[in-house]
Amino acid sequence: MHRSPQGTRIGTAGIAVQIVGSNWPKPHYTLLITGLCRFQIVEVLKEKPYPVAEVEQLDRLEQYTNGIGELSELSQQFYKYAIQLVEMLDMSVPVVAKLRNLLDRLPKETLPDILASIIRTSTNEKLQILDAVGLEERFKKTIPLLVRQIEGLKLLQKTRKSKPNDEKRIVAIRPIRRNNQLLGRPLHLDVVEDDDDDGDDIVMLEKKIKNTNMPEQAMKVCIKEIKRLKKMPQSMPEFALTRNYLELMVELPWNKSTTDRLDLHAARILLDSDHYAMQKLKQRVLEYLAVRQLKNNLKGPILCFVGPPGVGKTSVGRSIAKTVGREFYRIALGGVCDQSDIRGHRRTYVGSMPGRIINGLRTVAVNNPVFLLDEVDKLGKSLQGDPAAALLEVLDPEQNHSFTDHYLNVSFDLSQVLFIATANTTATIPPALLDRMELIQVAGYIQEEKIEIAHRHLIPKQLELHGLTPQQIQIPKEATEGIISRYTREAGVRSLERKIGAICRAVAVKVAEGQHKVTNSSSTHVAAKEGKEGVPEENKSESITDTTDVALPPEMPIVIDRHALKDILGPPIYEME
Repeated sequence: MHRSPQGTRIGTAGIAVQIVGSNWPKPHYTLLITGLCRFQIVEVLKEKPYPVAEVEQLDRLEQYTNGIGELSELSQQFYKYAIQLVEMLDMSVPVVAKLRNLLDRLPKETLPDILASIIRTSTNEKLQILDAVGLEERFKKTIPLLVRQIEGLKLLQKTRKSKPNDEKRIVAIRPIRRNNQLLGRPLHLDVVEDDDDDGDDIVMLEKKIKNTNMPEQAMKVCIKEIKRLKKMPQSMPEFALTRNYLELMVELPWNKSTTDRLDLHAARILLDSDHYAMQKLKQRVLEYLAVRQLKNNLKGPILCFVGPPGVGKTSVGRSIAKTVGREFYRIALGGVCDQSDIRGHRRTYVGSMPGRIINGLRTVAVNNPVFLLDEVDKLGKSLQGDPAAALLEVLDPEQNHSFTDHYLNVSFDLSQVLFIATANTTATIPPALLDRMELIQVAGYIQEEKIEIAHRHLIPKQLELHGLTPQQIQIPKEATEGIISRYTREAGVRSLERKIGAICRAVAVKVAEGQHKVTNSSSTHVAAKEGKEGVPEENKSESITDTTDVALPPEMPIVIDRHALKDILGPPIYEME
């Protein structure tokens, strides 16, 4: 039983349709009740533990089934306004369509209570309709509320027509609680405004797709996906996946490329300044540039530098990109054992991503970069596939013009990419993959070449890293030869660079200590000069001799000789043969 506010003894009898709640963390319950009829309290029988009273039913609707006179006119008028109100709503909303059918099927005497619970009214207005026992009085109080709601919707439609560029607004019935019976749930007419930010983003994305000069096949896929995206609710997980896919398609460089620098003389000077020796490798780069001068649409070569560690295979790839004037991107393949790293994942999987090839093209934003496939001989194999087999399509000049990434699911042209692979040995590279690459052997350096590399590149680099200058340290060629022959024996120059770094650190300590001693000695001289006035003549010479005991800084530059090498690097590891 529900009691109306104090001052009246009219209530509503109902049936509890649904009870939802729990006892944790504290008891709370929600009741969904369907109203049956109005009643009046005749006598209260008891108050505790719950109220019990004798009641009398007030509204008996069956006596109004054949209404005549004014009541019939009021019911017809109410029905007309109700139909007009519902037809102004969005009939594509299922609740609105169901309400329209109920207006035709339900008895007209039940409509005032239904419509009064749906339209926007205050609590006092709803209670006035509840207190209206007579059906005629109930119609008279509900009709003005319907007219007010209709006028509000008309005003909203006029405002919408005057602003055609505004975001579309829809008027819909919004259910508060879920239930199969429309009579048992309160509904509200509300104005719902779409979030224009996401709408604007989709429109901008569609413009970018149309302005992107992508192939016809990719354009058809993008147009199809953007149509699906417009019809898709934003709450669906697939909405974000589709949007990310379209953004990737827009960002890929379908027809963007850089112009190659084809000046052979400048390329030769640049290669010689960056790397010493490696004549065979430099000659191959110059041959490529010469052929590019004669033929513009030359496919990018697929080279493989094979040589021991530390000979400069990776760094020469970066120099080639700088020489040709292209973007550079390095892909480390050591330990990769999943073919999806090369080809990408299919979009049906959660967390799917494109492969490293497509990601690299997205990063450099051109379709003719220099791709360095580092450590191609250290590829693994697992249950997720063989990445070396996936590279067969990438490194085949007859196939890579239509490379298909699983994530994109459309072909992309890799024929203009200059692929450079590096390896320490060809024994672990599959024969099919090895057959697709042009092998260039990079041999180890002889002693004379290492000396030149050390004085041209390694020593200046280490001096800069340690904050030293040539006026502070000098490493003659005899010392460099001693480091190479007695402390390092390798094909490359990595250990040589580490030994030079150790020498620079030791000299840095001497330089820092010398600067500290100079500062201390100058302050000592100042103190001694100030104290001379109060010192007797026989003690003055004694004070001067005390200041000369301070150690002086080392003479600059510090020259590294055989004895210095032994002090810094220890005794020789290898003996001269």
